[in-house]
Amino acid sequence: MTPLVKELNRLYPDSQIDVLVRKGNESLLANNPKIHEVMIWDKKQKKYPHLFQLLRKIRKEKYDEVIGIQRFASSGILTGMSNAESRVGFQNNPFSYLFTRKIPHEFNTGKHEVERNLSLITHHEGAKTLVRPELFPSQEDEQAVYEYHKQPYYCIAPASVWFTKQLTQDKWEELIDFLGNEHTIYLLGSPGDFELCERLKNAKPNFPIQNLAGKLSLLSSAALMRNAKRNYVNDSGPLHIASAVNAKVTAYFLSTIPAFGFGPLSEDSQILETDLDLPCRPCGMHGHKACPEGHFKCNYSIDMKKSLR
Repeated sequence: MTPLVKELNRLYPDSQIDVLVRKGNESLLANNPKIHEVMIWDKKQKKYPHLFQLLRKIRKEKYDEVIGIQRFASSGILTGMSNAESRVGFQNNPFSYLFTRKIPHEFNTGKHEVERNLSLITHHEGAKTLVRPELFPSQEDEQAVYEYHKQPYYCIAPASVWFTKQLTQDKWEELIDFLGNEHTIYLLGSPGDFELCERLKNAKPNFPIQNLAGKLSLLSSAALMRNAKRNYVNDSGPLHIASAVNAKVTAYFLSTIPAFGFGPLSEDSQILETDLDLPCRPCGMHGHKACPEGHFKCNYSIDMKKSLR
């Protein structure tokens, strides 16, 4: 979404740009000088009363344009019933009949998600079709990782919400062997990823590895990734954080494929995936808790040597 904000701010530098996100995502937008206000929808506390409270606020603001990026009904309600003169969203939103401008959502065509989102503002003259996302770590975020910057280092984010989008531990161990023990390796992730990172660290006792899972905020992690010799990630959130700070990154695609549109956008980026022509791949838009075929060849057949650049 941040490329939309970036482009609209470039086209209309004096405009007021407000953003609405689901609770839990707002920290990623902290310090963004192009955003006037971040509105938060708390789905876990009085979900629908809060949704319509936000709708009343949106109507009161009398926006010139409201853009719904998501294809969920909630986004369609807020966009379509906003009373804005211009109401823009994807045509496969269930409330798209309330939009003044409906845009096709092209999936699995090779078009990046950023390009799909930016297609919502092509009616603004001069709008670019591809812009890198951006994050703005604060001085406090930078200070939180200052000590880690003193020598060259790599970052590895080994976890994913979905098992079939996550390299297995033995593949990460292969990567660490190839990287060698000359430079420190920082393992990144959420508090829930700590045990996985700890197992990986303990499997390589002779390597300078530090487990930082759960110890850094998202923006502090972004600040750390930005200056790494290279970042190694799955098709998951850390990939997009790397793109947003233009960090050097290698991304591994297992059960999903880059054609879905979620690849890295950093200037120095690499995608690694199996060389096998697997008829079962992709096995879904997101991922699974286990390989549906039982062999997980999209993981085991990746040549980790190609990770070295």
